[in-house]
Amino acid sequence: MGAIARALANSITTGGVVQASAINNTSVSSVTALPSGVDTGDLVLISSQTASASASIEFTSGLDSTYDSYVFKFINIHPATDDVYFQFNLSTDGGSNYNVTKTTTSFEAYHNESDSATNLRYATANDLAQSTSDQRLIDLIPTGSGENDMCASGYLQLSNPSSTTYVKHFIASVQANVAGSSNYSWISHTAGYGNTTSAVNAIIFRTSSGNIDDGIISLYGVKKS
Repeated sequence: MGAIARALANSITTGGVVQASAINNTSVSSVTALPSGVDTGDLVLISSQTASASASIEFTSGLDSTYDSYVFKFINIHPATDDVYFQFNLSTDGGSNYNVTKTTTSFEAYHNESDSATNLRYATANDLAQSTSDQRLIDLIPTGSGENDMCASGYLQLSNPSSTTYVKHFIASVQANVAGSSNYSWISHTAGYGNTTSAVNAIIFRTSSGNIDDGIISLYGVKKS
């Protein structure tokens, strides 16, 4: 019996089971690459940023023609200031100016912990009509006195930002727990378009006042079908 065959035979129990000691790279951390045939999903992480008393979070690279669609995921966005809006704007000059003209629509729903208040309504204060202002994504995310667990999470999808033919459509959904006489589950759905045929190549996220105290925003590319 050759050395390789003997080593293999010694690694198999009498019941025909390969012993764990014979298997290398048994942990995920040991895997350095996946075969080309392994499906890694449709979302490709491009970059991720963590806020720490940040005036804003900007992505000035990664938005290009590599993908037709991009997704930003918001995880536990926590403002430093009470009663502010989490919002964004777009740039066509690499972030020198965030002033793309937008027309948008928005609606929201809420329900409180005491089960005494519910609503589904159009959010007139959040929509824009040919405006270069920041687009609000969620109403009033207060930290609240003693409410340091308050935060917001959600996503924004931006379609074909590199196009020089079409406007730039986006869809966003953000959920927050909001302080009040009784704390609320509050979700806001926003959609619209940047009314420009110039390529959008940067985006900024910020609150309407103060800093983003904590939270993660990650940028993903959506694989082309």
